[in-house]
Amino acid sequence: MKLRRIAPVLVLALLLPACSGNESSDRVVVTQPPAPEGIDEENIADPFASDEGLQAAYAACKGGTEVKGRAVRVASTVAPITNLVGIIAAGTDTKVTGIVPEGTNSHTFEPPPSAAQTLETSDIVFMNGLSLEEPTREMADANATNAVLCELGTATLAPSLWLYDFSFPKAAGKPNPHLWTNPPYVLPVLSTIRNVLINADPANIDKYDANYVLVSRLVMNLDEAMKVATATIPANDRNLLTYHDAYAYFARHFEYEVIGAIQPQSFEEPSPKDIASLIDQVKSKKVKAIFGSEVFPSTVLEQIGKETGVRYIDVLRDDDLPGEPGDAEHSWAGLMKFNYITIVEALGGDATALKAVSIDVKISDKATYLQ
Repeated sequence: MKLRRIAPVLVLALLLPACSGNESSDRVVVTQPPAPEGIDEENIADPFASDEGLQAAYAACKGGTEVKGRAVRVASTVAPITNLVGIIAAGTDTKVTGIVPEGTNSHTFEPPPSAAQTLETSDIVFMNGLSLEEPTREMADANATNAVLCELGTATLAPSLWLYDFSFPKAAGKPNPHLWTNPPYVLPVLSTIRNVLINADPANIDKYDANYVLVSRLVMNLDEAMKVATATIPANDRNLLTYHDAYAYFARHFEYEVIGAIQPQSFEEPSPKDIASLIDQVKSKKVKAIFGSEVFPSTVLEQIGKETGVRYIDVLRDDDLPGEPGDAEHSWAGLMKFNYITIVEALGGDATALKAVSIDVKISDKATYLQ
C-alpha cells in the first residue's frame, strides 16, 4: 500500500490506575492522526481531554483491526450519523446500513430482529452515544460481539461540556445527547469516523481523507453562515420553544435561549402547570415563533400558539433528513440548512448567507436507510 506523508500525530498518554500491590508506571498511549491538509486544525475540536471516560470511549472506537479480503460492513443508528458515515465512506466498497428509521423516536426505538442480523455481521457500529439510543446499544452489545462499538458523542465531547436541562436532568445521569445540531461538535465526529474507517480499511485512506476534507469544509461553511444569519436577529429575540429538546448545544454555540421543550426525556405530556408557565414565558419574552416537529404533531404547542397569538411552525426536523436517499438534501447538511433557515426566518432574521451555502459536495451517499 502506498503511504503518504502526514504530520506528526497528536499523542496523549493516559495514566492507568496502579494495580493492587504494583506501582507500575505503564501507560496506554492513544494516538489521533491530524486533520488532512486543507483543514485548519484550530477549527476542529480536540477529541481528547483529561477525562478518562472520554479516553476510554475513544479507545473503544479505535479498537478494531484491518478487515481483509472483503468490504467493511458498518451499521449506524440515527440518520444524521448514517449520512456522515456514508459520505466519508463514499467511493469505497464499505457497506453502510442505518438501523434506526428516520422520523423515529431514537430514545425508545426497539430495533426489529432484522437489525440483530445486521449488527451480528458488522465490523463497526457507529452510535451517537450519550444514552441516546439505549435499546439499540443493548442489541449491539448482545449481537455485535466482534464489532467495534463506537459511541461518537461519548468519544468526542468531554463531560465538562455535557448539558443537562429540564428534559435531561443531571440527577438522572444522562446528558442531552443531540450534538449534531451544533457544527463544531460534528467536526470531531467526522474525524473519528474517518479514523475508525481507515483503521479497518487502510488501503482507502486517500478516499476517506478526501471525503473528510470536503465534508469538514461544508460543516465550517454552515457554521459561519449561521453566525452571520444569527447576527441579523436581535439578541432578545433569539428564544426557542420547541417540541423536542434537540437544540441545547446549538443554542449554547450560537447564543440562543431554549425556554422550553414540550417532549421531555420521559415523553410524558406537560402538566397544565407546565403549560401555563410556558405561556407566561412566551408572553414575557415576546417570543416570535414556536417550533413544532414535522413528524410529531403537538396539540400543546398549537394551544400555546393560539393562547399567545404567536405563530406555530411545525416543520422542524429532528433526525429525519429532507428529500430522498441519494439527494444532496438527504444529508446532515441538508437537515441543518433547512432547520437553520426555518429558525432564522421565523425569528425575523435574514437567512441569505445560509441559502447561499451549497450542500452538494459531489459525493454520493450510498448508505442504506431503514424505512
